[in-house]
Amino acid sequence: MYDVAIIGGGHNGLTCAAYLAKAGLKVVVLERRDVVGGAAVTEEFHPGFRNSAASYTVSLLNPKVISDLNLYGHGLKVVERGMANFFPLDEDNYLSFPMGAENKKREFARFSQKDADALERYEEDIEAVADQLRALLLKSPPNAGGGLRDLIQAGMLGLQTIKQPIEMQRLLLDMATDSCADVLDRYFESDAIKAAFAFDGIVGAYTSPYALGTAYVLLHHAFGEVNGKKGAWGHAIGGMGAITQAMRKAAEAAGAEIRTSSPVAEVITEKGRAVGVALEDGTRIDAKAVAANVTPKLLFGKMVDPGVVPSDFHTRITNLKSGSGTFRMNVAISELPKFSCWKSDDYGLPNSSGIVIGPSMDYLDRAYTDAKQNGWSKEPIIEALIPSTYDDTLAPEGCHVMSLFCQQFAPHLPDGKSWDDCRDEVADLIIDTVNRYAPNFKASVIARQIHSPLDLERKFGLSDGDIFHGQLTPNQLFSARPVLGHADHRMPVKGLYLCGSGAHPGGGVTGVPGHNAAATIVRDLKHKF
Repeated sequence: MYDVAIIGGGHNGLTCAAYLAKAGLKVVVLERRDVVGGAAVTEEFHPGFRNSAASYTVSLLNPKVISDLNLYGHGLKVVERGMANFFPLDEDNYLSFPMGAENKKREFARFSQKDADALERYEEDIEAVADQLRALLLKSPPNAGGGLRDLIQAGMLGLQTIKQPIEMQRLLLDMATDSCADVLDRYFESDAIKAAFAFDGIVGAYTSPYALGTAYVLLHHAFGEVNGKKGAWGHAIGGMGAITQAMRKAAEAAGAEIRTSSPVAEVITEKGRAVGVALEDGTRIDAKAVAANVTPKLLFGKMVDPGVVPSDFHTRITNLKSGSGTFRMNVAISELPKFSCWKSDDYGLPNSSGIVIGPSMDYLDRAYTDAKQNGWSKEPIIEALIPSTYDDTLAPEGCHVMSLFCQQFAPHLPDGKSWDDCRDEVADLIIDTVNRYAPNFKASVIARQIHSPLDLERKFGLSDGDIFHGQLTPNQLFSARPVLGHADHRMPVKGLYLCGSGAHPGGGVTGVPGHNAAATIVRDLKHKF
């Protein structure tokens, strides 16, 4: 008999396990694959070439989680990018985001002096709103239909908001509901600059930058930091698997038991309460509570008997807006890409950054509308990272690995087509797209690892290939995540909790849903004891 059985050994499941074990509870983590980490794993995909298989960069991992779990003490090391981002625009021009405020202003001034002058105001506004919301990350939101605790919390939150200056209230409303295109139009005139910022508004969103709600997606990606530097992005030495291996060590050091190759088939319920899980091999594991680090659609679509939850809840959960339009590749390359627009012979700087192909607002919009109609964009949006430029553990000397995070690709193809039949064709398209900007790239490719939306679902359990466990739309955020009435991680089956990215505050490698769920579970079980 365990106090808590956790379904899924992804980063949130491991985080939840570590906090629960530190609180003195007897915990077991049950991971379907032969390695923990979920989508935050490092794999060798070609002899001598290793890279992060799905999630690919570090920023959103919460500082409190890092500190509480002593992840640095368990071997984690994160380094910052040499340049924040690099946007090739055509054969002759690029936009870069260099380090340092003055350097970035000078770069923006090449496109628009007005935009260079507006940059500081934009970044201050984004950071001010991000600070407001950071304070809400590490606690469960007020639960609709909850008790006195939720009513007090909602009242305090409302009072806190209306006490803000009216300018801040307007910003909060804009970032919660508006499109990133509309927000950016208020600051900038250069199309290239707006497209560069808008990229963060459509990451994992499978939508247009003109769609309402994308301003929040942009903001969501501004919550992070690297080594105390807000807004920075970095790389975990050894790949994203280094994060989850450090989390595993933290959980085990606290007393948690972790089992791999242990796929859960069913949440066992008795008299309307979760009392354990059954593995696919028939093994029963009894527990006082069950925490699920799987997508809500997977949990209630396959693991929980629909008869034990209200029909409206089941309908809403299994019809959540889901699908991030993501096609994920890794490639082994024999040399660094040489971008035509970069006139220096030193290719180290742009290749140590996030390289984004999405040169205009029209390009970003067209990529989505094209994918919606045809299944994938003929000109996809691509973010490329080459982590081997600062991590020599990933590739043989003289060679490199590149992550290709690509959008827009329909979660489900039209006309009955399967991603299994199209994945290599699309992988060729992605390589050809990069090659248009870096003509040596295609010839440098030694091997590739492909994860279509269907591959992401089958391999990592990401329903509809959704990297966030459900889209970050306004009706699926905060008190409405996953649905109204269950934002406190407690599901309608007593003793069943949601601890993954389908819970507040959503996706990204943060550890926050696992942290928050653990606090709720400890409160419930300690009270019961």
